[in-house]
Amino acid sequence: MQTRFDISTTGPGLYEFTADVTRWVQGTGLLTLFIQHTSASLVIQENADPEVQTDLQNYFARLVPPTTDPSMAYLTHTYEGPDDMPAHIKAALLPTHLSIPVINGTLALGTWQGIYLFEHRDRAHQRKVIGYLA
Repeated sequence: MQTRFDISTTGPGLYEFTADVTRWVQGTGLLTLFIQHTSASLVIQENADPEVQTDLQNYFARLVPPTTDPSMAYLTHTYEGPDDMPAHIKAALLPTHLSIPVINGTLALGTWQGIYLFEHRDRAHQRKVIGYLA
């Protein structure tokens, strides 16, 4: 069973789409989610306190600042703006696919876990995530 989740983003941050995945899954198996982009990631993170998402976003912005920051002057891939190569670096550090057990139509996530697309670019994007349940 396969599907595609289209997720609209408005800039950097974590976008939860657990509810979309929950509506789609059925049966029992292993769900694989894969993002078809090189400047965004997928993560499982806490979905109870929004400060967690804020702190993660702030941490990665500090870890890999835009190319306008003097510490990033060594980067050469800047064709699409100062957030472009840093977004690729963040996507290389974070997962681009997830595996989640599904038991009797229910995602086997922990109590406070949610599925997020982590957008690393500054402008809005339409992201595609492939879901495959085997």
